[in-house]
Amino acid sequence: MSTGHPGPASLLPFKEHKELEPDINIEFSNIEPRNKLERRLLWKLDLRMSMLVLVYILNFIDRNNVSAARSRGLVTDLHLEGKQFATLLSILFVGYIIMQIPSNMFLNYIGKPSLYLPACMVIWGIISALTGITANVTGVLLTRFFLGFVEAAFFPGAVFLISKWYKRDEIGLRLTILSCGNIISSAFGALIASGILNDMNDKLGHAAWRWLFYIEGALTVFVAIVAVFVLPDFPTNTKWLSDDERRLALKRMEEDVGVGDETETEQGGRCHGLYLAVTDWKVWWIALAAASQTVASSFVIYFPTLTATLGYNPTVTLLLVAPPFVCAAIVAFFWSRHSDRTQERFYHMSVSYVIGIIGFIISMCTMNTAARYLSLFLMEQSNPGIILLLTWISTSFPRPPSKRAVCFSLINSILQLGGIAGSYVWQSNWGPTYRYSYGICLAASSISIAMCWVFRQHLKTLNKKLEEEEREKGIKEKGFRYLL
Repeated sequence: MSTGHPGPASLLPFKEHKELEPDINIEFSNIEPRNKLERRLLWKLDLRMSMLVLVYILNFIDRNNVSAARSRGLVTDLHLEGKQFATLLSILFVGYIIMQIPSNMFLNYIGKPSLYLPACMVIWGIISALTGITANVTGVLLTRFFLGFVEAAFFPGAVFLISKWYKRDEIGLRLTILSCGNIISSAFGALIASGILNDMNDKLGHAAWRWLFYIEGALTVFVAIVAVFVLPDFPTNTKWLSDDERRLALKRMEEDVGVGDETETEQGGRCHGLYLAVTDWKVWWIALAAASQTVASSFVIYFPTLTATLGYNPTVTLLLVAPPFVCAAIVAFFWSRHSDRTQERFYHMSVSYVIGIIGFIISMCTMNTAARYLSLFLMEQSNPGIILLLTWISTSFPRPPSKRAVCFSLINSILQLGGIAGSYVWQSNWGPTYRYSYGICLAASSISIAMCWVFRQHLKTLNKKLEEEEREKGIKEKGFRYLL
């Protein structure tokens, strides 16, 4: 936010911060008391931020439940033909793309994620439930479009919220835990769907796939109401922080990049952050790299279809979805911790992508049941790489916060273009081998690795320039460096 246009997230309402700011370095110079206070602050934050994982699980369950409903009557009842199901998947991303940038700009301005994110969640839960009453293609396309429109607020908003509290050596693990909500939803969403689809058919005269939307939409609304009382706002306006905790939270962000997060970095009007983001070529480059990898990961939304090629009945097919995602979540947790410890992103991310590429190659080469199921485990290992890429992006555009808010939402919007393209990669006439589909995913992942390497080399050059500037100014203490 501009200092000329203070909003609710401004520093001005907190008089105690303004008065004590000159002594903040002295106040936190005593290491032991500071460490104790910092541990308490992080414990509070982690406990409350864990609500975001549950919200993200429901976010993806509401988004992907059409895939589970596909073979259980949705296609027949709504008279879907040809590529209409692919359009049903892709139209969600259209609404998603439209809303992300204005949503994050609005969130940065109002500074109240504890109200804004749950409010959006209530709306998308209602829209998801309304999908169950649709009777034709037009109705379900409209609900999917508006579902994406409202869901767009959550993920970029959640990442922006996390980036306002955690330092660069802490954020990787937290974003991984958040993103594991995506992986867990893909695993256990299929299990929940299996239970509903098996037990609720013709209850009160409604098909089981309709009950799937009713139940999961209602659950989303309930969790949203709880989230209002759990989620934090920003460090400047979170009410349950003590004065010391608030000052320490702000000090931590200043130490992380060598400059404060609010008045020290914001210049220009309310749209200045948008201008800074769209004129930075790095934003567009890494966005295209992320979009390419999203095409490579499009198999996720068709996972029940791919497990169906193994030849089992519909219930077993849905149950087989869970293990690869559970495995990926475990690997993502430990792999991201190692990335945080070593402060390295590119090679960790690339290893995950290469394992996924091996999975694509296996599926292209054989129809053996055991080999193809193994390949699904390997392909899903590319998901930890995507999580690391998003973490890398979130720390590569640190200041000012208005630019950071736009950068991530802009990148995530372009990333969803890969989701639209990926919806058409898995055409039914290419099954059951889907060799063309796997070939497209292999090429897209390879392109993403190459583009990320170029991004890494540029950041390496910028780090050298920062070192030279410090040497010329006689600064001995090492300042901010981009993570590679």
